[in-house]
Amino acid sequence: MNQCREPGQGVEQEEEEEVTGMVCQEADLKDGQMKEVTVGEQKVLLVRTQGQYSAVGSQCSHYNAPLVKGALVGDRVRCPFHGACFNVRTGDIEEYPGLDSLPCYKVKVEDGQVYVSIKKNSLKLTRRVKEMCSLVPDIKHTILLIGGGPASLVCAETLRQHCYQGRIIMVTKDSLPPIDKPKLSKALNVDSSSILLRTIDFYQKYGIEVWTQKEVVSVNPADKVVKLSDGTLQHYDQLLISTGCRAQPLNCPGSDLTGVKLLQRYEDAQEIHSSCLGQRAVVIGASFIGMEVASYLSDKAASVAVVGTSRYPYERSLGPEIGKMSMQMLEEQKVKFYMSDGVTEIHGENGKVRAVVLKSGEVLEADVVIVGIGVIPNSDFLSGSELKVDSRRAVIVDKYMRTSIPDIFSAGDVTSFPLTIRGDQRVNVGHWQMSQAQGRVAALNMLNKPTKCDSVPFFWTVLLGKSIRYTGYGEGYTEIIFKGKVEERKFLAFYIKEEVVVAAASLMFDPAVARLAELMATGQIITKAQAQADDLSWLQM
Repeated sequence: MNQCREPGQGVEQEEEEEVTGMVCQEADLKDGQMKEVTVGEQKVLLVRTQGQYSAVGSQCSHYNAPLVKGALVGDRVRCPFHGACFNVRTGDIEEYPGLDSLPCYKVKVEDGQVYVSIKKNSLKLTRRVKEMCSLVPDIKHTILLIGGGPASLVCAETLRQHCYQGRIIMVTKDSLPPIDKPKLSKALNVDSSSILLRTIDFYQKYGIEVWTQKEVVSVNPADKVVKLSDGTLQHYDQLLISTGCRAQPLNCPGSDLTGVKLLQRYEDAQEIHSSCLGQRAVVIGASFIGMEVASYLSDKAASVAVVGTSRYPYERSLGPEIGKMSMQMLEEQKVKFYMSDGVTEIHGENGKVRAVVLKSGEVLEADVVIVGIGVIPNSDFLSGSELKVDSRRAVIVDKYMRTSIPDIFSAGDVTSFPLTIRGDQRVNVGHWQMSQAQGRVAALNMLNKPTKCDSVPFFWTVLLGKSIRYTGYGEGYTEIIFKGKVEERKFLAFYIKEEVVVAAASLMFDPAVARLAELMATGQIITKAQAQADDLSWLQM
């Protein structure tokens, strides 16, 4: 594997015109403080750490959130919305979601005044793609990525960022290259071009082959070969398994009727949207996917009903109080709930859905049934490969994303991995951010750059335009301590297990969850006593 030139190395840089602005007095910011300033017409995040000023782009590269409202800890700022982190000295992305880094600007302190300079040709840039190399045809080394999700994409980009110049092949069953999948359940009728994570030109520029509508059906580790569904064989030198999970189908009479839908692919989202317009929709499952779909359909379908097995939505993960609040939010939009219930049968007419029969005896008229009752790891194709999987058939990896077989790595929702913040307890976490983090770690270890995955889980869900944010790993919590009031829909919830905060959730309480994530990322233990205290100054850092 050849080494490529580091950014700026061996290149004569021409002097470019700059725009310079005096943005503040040197004494205006103390260490650990940041402010948004304007140079030209560009908003800039000005930061002071350890007596030094630095300036980077002001918007998160994920969904453009204002970073000034985020959490600054040491040399990095964490986005208040979805938890992405950026180094404030270099602008580099250090934690996900998102792909791109921030532009970095020149800062000068003179006579007690702080000046920021921006090159004129980059005045309008709000993000920066890290420098990458491309394919060198003479290098006979192939890294094969199975799956077309966030883990595969970040793995491919990380390989190119670190000067890997061999062949990269990404194989996906989907019709599209990697997309922003979390948007599918939040905005089903979204144009495919608007959710592509990278353009086709990007993959071509950096020599990343993307094979769409192809499926790997078996892996032969001894010969380092995979077999595709069309019968062809593909050799690899190193392999990434990042096939994610699939939606668990409903298993009852009538579940095969036309109108019973699962949300897995872009095409599924389009179908659910179009088939529900002005129709009677029944959503089976009251967790994150089901609730987001119900929220989206609440002003589009003729009626929306949600069927759940627990008393309240999210009861096991977020607790009854937040579940009850979420239920009330949707009930105000005329969504009906049938909780502590389940489906026994789906009735049809001429092969099409007509009604859903519940265990309670209730019969719900329906034209479309959307099923969101859990997921199954996509690991069936590994049977016979001797790769170790757990009881749920998730692929077992260590902190370096290595599987039980040399040169085979795994990342994303399909994995069972040791979670640092829970003392390396083995978990399966289906978060977008974690998949990206694991894709990066897998790439670095493929390149013999030993790197552990120590990311703190972070996710969000959106109901009727309101975002609930969550960080940590709350499984097995025994108590919830609330700040603010859930019934007023403005709160911070601490999840307690064995006298320690193991997770937190919030609504309209930014940037509390981002700050909690940073505290957890630095290894701090947050006690129940701290969560109970009226004084939350420890959270302000």
